[in-house]
Amino acid sequence: MSKRLFAITLVFSLMIAAPFAVAQEETVKGPRLTLVEPLKDFGTVPKGEKLDWAFVLKNTGTTDLEILAAKPTCGCTVADFDKVIKPGQTGTVKASVDTISFVGPISKAVTLETNDPNAPNAQVTITAVVKPFVDIHPVGYVRYNMLQGDAEKQSLTLYSDEVEPFEVLKVESPQEWIKVEHSKIETPLPNLGRAGQTQYKFDFTVGGPNANIGPIAEKVLIRTNSMHQPDFWVSVTGVVRPTIRIEPTAVNFGEITVNDSAATRFVSFRSNNLKTPETFVVTKVESNVAGLSAKVSPSANKGEYMLELQIDKDAKPGMLDGTVTVFTSDKIHPTVTIPVRGTVKPAGA
Repeated sequence: MSKRLFAITLVFSLMIAAPFAVAQEETVKGPRLTLVEPLKDFGTVPKGEKLDWAFVLKNTGTTDLEILAAKPTCGCTVADFDKVIKPGQTGTVKASVDTISFVGPISKAVTLETNDPNAPNAQVTITAVVKPFVDIHPVGYVRYNMLQGDAEKQSLTLYSDEVEPFEVLKVESPQEWIKVEHSKIETPLPNLGRAGQTQYKFDFTVGGPNANIGPIAEKVLIRTNSMHQPDFWVSVTGVVRPTIRIEPTAVNFGEITVNDSAATRFVSFRSNNLKTPETFVVTKVESNVAGLSAKVSPSANKGEYMLELQIDKDAKPGMLDGTVTVFTSDKIHPTVTIPVRGTVKPAGA
């Protein structure tokens, strides 16, 4: 081919390719998200270890890349992320996974919403295999539903998959009414942890007169010599219910005359003992309010009593200000004080 013919052919080829080159250059304009490492595999990790990782994002476009949102899946959290990444620069999305609730292979992702038209949604992922080097049987918690003053005991078995001899070093209870005792098991339970490894029996006794009424949400810390998982937490959950229910706990008559229908009020006393409610008995009632009579009687339901407060027909006009004391068989509340307020008006008022 002559030089002249080659030159003409080259020019013609460039003329044909030029529009495509321009089009290609136009397609790369704007923000461009490039995930430097979209997947981080931590391999095998001890249960309870927190996995933290900063995923690197690069803007390979020509305008600012905006990270509009970073939405984690269940079990994963996003600590922080760069919201704007300049062209040619890098940013990060910091994610973490707490493995305390997982066993076996896990995969936790963060979905990124961006202004990149080619990647409006992208994903970065943390994977791992969670291995419990220390665990407890049958579950990692104890749960109680009890009356105030009662105490209940539940037992769990702590075991290990460590190679070195396993020992419990210390047990820390968050409340004095949560008592924990442990001892080595002479005959280990089969198929729990490494064969021949030491197992421990843990007895959790919860309750007593000092237990707080309401929901129980505490954690007991067991410190061990495990190289991979030295701290093990046991959740203590449930509720402590009051022994009796009183409705209302105070009475205000307001302004009344002795003939008003509102001159009679009632207070109910009910046992919260679901097994033997009949063991609750109201034995006596006393009033120190002048012009007010008080009497108590059992209702048709076991463990339920009604206290009737009645303004006397000959009550003198004036203020009602005093208390009614109710005596019961309840060991936590042997006496209950009901405040009484009100104003008695003359009959013709």
